[in-house]
Amino acid sequence: MKPHLLRSHITEKRRLFGLFCCSYSVQAVEAISYSGYEFLIFDSEHCPNSLTILHTQLLALAHCNTAAIIRVGDIDAAQIKRLLDLGAHAIMVPNVDTADQAIQAVSCCRHTPTGRRGVAGSVRASRYGRDKLPIRQQAAEPVLIVQAESGRALQNISQIATVDGVDIVFFGPNDLAADMGLLGNPSHPDVVAAITEGITQVRAAGKHAGVLASEQSCGPYVDAGANIIALGSEIGLLVAGADELRQSASRRYGE
Repeated sequence: MKPHLLRSHITEKRRLFGLFCCSYSVQAVEAISYSGYEFLIFDSEHCPNSLTILHTQLLALAHCNTAAIIRVGDIDAAQIKRLLDLGAHAIMVPNVDTADQAIQAVSCCRHTPTGRRGVAGSVRASRYGRDKLPIRQQAAEPVLIVQAESGRALQNISQIATVDGVDIVFFGPNDLAADMGLLGNPSHPDVVAAITEGITQVRAAGKHAGVLASEQSCGPYVDAGANIIALGSEIGLLVAGADELRQSASRRYGE
């Protein structure tokens, strides 16, 4: 196991590219693991998954240098604790609108006395008790990613970014577009402008900035300083490839 894989990645001056994983397919994760992505985000906010399935999906990454990020449904200390004990390299918390919420998320990821994460013994994250807990070592803490997905979050973005323990602020164009009255239009110029300004503020605070954006649309965000780019999802790739193949065959051979 490489428990702090993502932290070692983001300390280097380079951009990291990854995908969301929205299925509960172990085979898909293993297949993607050979593609060279720096991270995969396993979505437990919107997608049907379980701890048992997540365990097997994390095992499918054990042979490679792809970091496992798990997005939780909310600031839920019990859920975050179990996922960290399972061996997640990073936790992503959605809908963080204020610095106080960011502080709560940090607390869920840190052991006492600085947080409220319980100490476990025979769990995967410690190689079932073989690794002794490194107390108060910042490098040993899981990476925390908070998502800015609303106008309120953007208003508070500088305060959120300066919270000790927040490593990455990740912008969600789809939810932000909806919050701005532009549901279904995440590429609207107003949405892009809001996110690029947010990225600039996060980087000025000395933190890393991430965003969900396709290869074709991530240019403005990269120019603004985003260095954690989720290019889509494995389901999106599957659907796009399947649709294109079917349509291509119809154009070429259909009646």
